[in-house]
Amino acid sequence: MDAFQDYYPDEFAQCYGCGRLNRHGRHLKTVWDGEESVSVYTPHPYEIALPGFVNGGVLASLIDCHATGTAAAVAYRAEGREMGSLPAHRFVTASLHVDFLSPTPLGPPLEIRGRLESIEGRHVVVDAHISVAGRITVRGRVLSVEIPASMDPRHPHGEAPAKA
Repeated sequence: MDAFQDYYPDEFAQCYGCGRLNRHGRHLKTVWDGEESVSVYTPHPYEIALPGFVNGGVLASLIDCHATGTAAAVAYRAEGREMGSLPAHRFVTASLHVDFLSPTPLGPPLEIRGRLESIEGRHVVVDAHISVAGRITVRGRVLSVEIPASMDPRHPHGEAPAKA
């Protein structure tokens, strides 16, 4: 099964957290597991906070990228379209809230799960959490918005695409 991020057009596949074309990135991959989205990521030893624990910024970025990927997949599902069909859906974060429930150990794989809270127009809210060996260590809530024309690399200077 291809990950949501595998369907991003090349111009949207540069993200440090989830872009398949960013050679320095994390390459987070997200798929459906029923009504939830799931990613598995094993932090590198340099993604450290204190010895033995994952940096909080890394954890927040995993929630962020997982949720925006989920938002794109949700938008396709809501329209009854296959991932990768055109026009492409790509979301960015409008709001990110993260609660660190307990220290997240560095070493074992992290499971990131997301679930749709709401979808309204160009806005998608995803609740997400990170767990280690079944224990939730981080919870997050992300408001994602469909990428605005001003950020679309296909349309320089924020110009909206011409209507046919």
